[in-house]
Amino acid sequence: MTSTGPLAGMKVIELAHIMAGPACGMMLADMGADVIKVEKPDGDDSRRFLPPDIKGESAAFMMMNRNKRGLALNLKDSDSIDVLRTLLDGADVVIENYRHDTMQRLGLDYAALRQRNPKLVYCAISGFGRTGPYAEKGGFDLIAQGMSGLMSITGEGPGRPPVKPGAPIADITAGFLAALGCVAAYSHAQQTGEGQMVDTSLFEAGISLTYWQSAIAFATGQAPGALGSAHPLNAPYQSFRTRDGWINIGAANQRNWLRLLEVIEAPDLNDDSRFASNADRITNLPALVPVLEQHLQHRDTQDWMDRMEAAGLPAGPVMDICEMHRDPQALARDMIVETTHPVAGQVKSIGLPIKFSETPGSVTAPAPTIGQHGAEILRQHGYEQVTIDQLRAKGALIVGEG
Repeated sequence: MTSTGPLAGMKVIELAHIMAGPACGMMLADMGADVIKVEKPDGDDSRRFLPPDIKGESAAFMMMNRNKRGLALNLKDSDSIDVLRTLLDGADVVIENYRHDTMQRLGLDYAALRQRNPKLVYCAISGFGRTGPYAEKGGFDLIAQGMSGLMSITGEGPGRPPVKPGAPIADITAGFLAALGCVAAYSHAQQTGEGQMVDTSLFEAGISLTYWQSAIAFATGQAPGALGSAHPLNAPYQSFRTRDGWINIGAANQRNWLRLLEVIEAPDLNDDSRFASNADRITNLPALVPVLEQHLQHRDTQDWMDRMEAAGLPAGPVMDICEMHRDPQALARDMIVETTHPVAGQVKSIGLPIKFSETPGSVTAPAPTIGQHGAEILRQHGYEQVTIDQLRAKGALIVGEG
């Protein structure tokens, strides 16, 4: 598997499962790193996230593990541990999201690995981080979203139940933060020969998404609550119902507010003292929304889109996921890509959201079947075929097909 991406030449061992760790590995792989995904003999738990599946292969697993090579080891076997140590001796980065003491019990914790490979970047992703009173707690996206404050600012408004955003944003954000940390630490190691630990968590990922709301709380001493699709600092800046659906309108400054009044043909609202300034509109948002929707429900979403675009007013339809997949901008930006899986056949996936002018990343390979590249990887690390066969025969190595 070759790459022209900006991280071509980076060797990564992914000892991670389900979402946050694999999201980190996916980003590195899409940018050109050689990511070897090490799974237990029955595979990453997300292989069993069914349905949906494509010819028996988990859609969730295939999404998060494209562009990686697959190796399956039974880490209860000492020979498998030795194989993994050999791989780690030559690696640039290792990613793990096990519980806090798992790697230490295997003799593969940061202190032990650093003695053998001083330039290794050791990336640990956990629920709450490797220090502090919650360091030993397990963590899940839902728990992190609740404890980080995200669920208190998500939902329709006061008195309504807490709501989790539809996407597992603590998991995904933690993975992306970890990838950023890996790249920064790798850059340092390339310059100095000195590796280090990169430590982030779902909890911190959730906290990092509360910048605006935390700024409000720091300034006022009051915890802001849920506002639906509205913005805590600008109005109108939210979703509004049209005759046939929903539209997002970003009239976040006075100029755009006046443009909006022109488009909806409601100039008299400019004389309403409740809506004179952004501060007034924020204070009187419960009154503003029905007034605007009364006008907006006279036309279809596309009709409003045409008018708002002509006026230079920021606006966009609220699309469902399938509509987004068909959107011409998503397609033009290569955000919908396709690979050929050895079992599932043609599989669509989400593309790399970062574009590079000189060293483009790409999605070129499907997610591996269990142990698909095991023999290939071991041969590259100096193992003879007879040894590979012995490891396979005793169950230390699972060699898949594909």
